[in-house]
Amino acid sequence: MDKNFIGERISELRLKKNVSEYQMSLDLGKNKSNIQSLTSGRSLPTMQSFLDICDYLEVTPQQFFDSELHNLPLIDKATDLMKQLDDEDMLALISMLNRLALKRK
Repeated sequence: MDKNFIGERISELRLKKNVSEYQMSLDLGKNKSNIQSLTSGRSLPTMQSFLDICDYLEVTPQQFFDSELHNLPLIDKATDLMKQLDDEDMLALISMLNRLALKRK
């Protein structure tokens, strides 16, 4: 992870949310130059600002730093549904996921 990771990740997640820097700045109560400074890598957010940004982008801090996670809302929904399954259904789901993953290789 390099110095620009945080800014690039904010931009990536912001674009996935389909929100402009300007709209994000308004929603967070910041001025546009503050958000631009973060996304360009010229500055880093304070811890509180980082947590506010994560909340705004609908990701946990852990998800923020895991750039391999995609479709986070879908993953969260799937996780919530899986919590309702019994062991037999969970094993069936795992089998199906393994089969689907093999098709992608």
